[in-house]
Amino acid sequence: MPVRSASARWEGSLKEGSGTMKMQSGAYEGKYSFGSRFEQNPGTNPEELIAAAHAGCFSMALTAGLGKEGFNPQSVSTSAKCHLEKGDAGFSITRIELSTEAVVPGIDDATFQQHAKDAKENCPVSKALAGVEISLEAKLAGAG
Repeated sequence: MPVRSASARWEGSLKEGSGTMKMQSGAYEGKYSFGSRFEQNPGTNPEELIAAAHAGCFSMALTAGLGKEGFNPQSVSTSAKCHLEKGDAGFSITRIELSTEAVVPGIDDATFQQHAKDAKENCPVSKALAGVEISLEAKLAGAG
């Protein structure tokens, strides 16, 4: 299996400095700063990239699980909210909220919910984030 990589460069102090993060593939490069991470300033942040990775991984895992059972989704749309909070021990990613909506012909809601739960528990990014509370809201739309 391939090894994926990304890199980051930071210049300056924590509050006044800034940096860039980029993917090995060249598909993404973005600026980040104290303001884009802890405030509402423009730019990206590590938590946003974790959320994107989790949403993408979950969508693929759900599609794979459904496909193994003969349910081929027309679409799976997932969003993820990654929560960064300050506690007594400093900053931590405390939880991720996944929300997915799928169009899957021929499936009932109970079967879909089980597949969504399995994907949440078993996608590689969920496994990597096992120390974080992960919630899921799954909606079956346009089932045929």
